[in-house]
Amino acid sequence: MTYVITDACIDVKDRTCVEECPVDCIYEGERKLYIQPVECIDCGACVSLCPVDAIFFEDDLPEDQAWHKESNAAFFITLGEPGGAAAVGKTSNDPPEILSIPPRADGTA
Repeated sequence: MTYVITDACIDVKDRTCVEECPVDCIYEGERKLYIQPVECIDCGACVSLCPVDAIFFEDDLPEDQAWHKESNAAFFITLGEPGGAAAVGKTSNDPPEILSIPPRADGTA
């Protein structure tokens, strides 16, 4: 795995990172975005543009966010490697641990 999107993206999904990704490897779930690890070329273009600082290289994940490596992998179990997020669109593949997080206090979901 390469880069991982963490809690800060849940219910935010700004999508600036999606627009910047040169290989279209950032996929949209119902509650957050996910990076397809095989399709990602490790360029890091998405990291500095994330307005909520939700994207980390897997080895640099804060300890309390490390579980996102597994939830990211779970998102792609049924989706696989489709070869580009734009053609797939929004999916309902969010893993249970993401869906179980209460909506943000501002009412977004």
